Amino acid sequence: MRIAIGCDHRGLNLKKEVIKIVTEAGHTYQDFGCFNTDSVDYPDVAQKVGKAVAKGEFDRGILICGTGIGMCIAANKVNGIRAAQCYDNFCATRARLHNDANIMCLGAEEAPKNLKEVVNTFLTTE
Repeated sequence: MRIAIGCDHRGLNLKKEVIKIVTEAGHTYQDFGCFNTDSVDYPDVAQKVGKAVAKGEFDRGILICGTGIGMCIAANKVNGIRAAQCYDNFCATRARLHNDANIMCLGAEEAPKNLKEVVNTFLTTE
């Protein structure tokens, strides 16, 4: 599966963990930024990832900011995107099964304790 990944400056460290999870699961990814802790506007990153997923260049997307809320709101402004904040397995499963979410949003300030399981659940649930 091809995964588009992006974050703002508050999500940089969590993004590194997510990239490791994605690659260990055998998926490919493209990192849409940010790449350091300099302040960035999260909607810019959300738009890039959202457009790439909506065009079909990627199967799913993962966006990370401080809470996950801002990225979720910004990504959902892109036609064809169904972004959902996934803070546990229940949300990740329901987002896929009932809402056909194609982007998961995570909050770096309150990341899921079982991050690997939540990410893999989102990516493997059809």
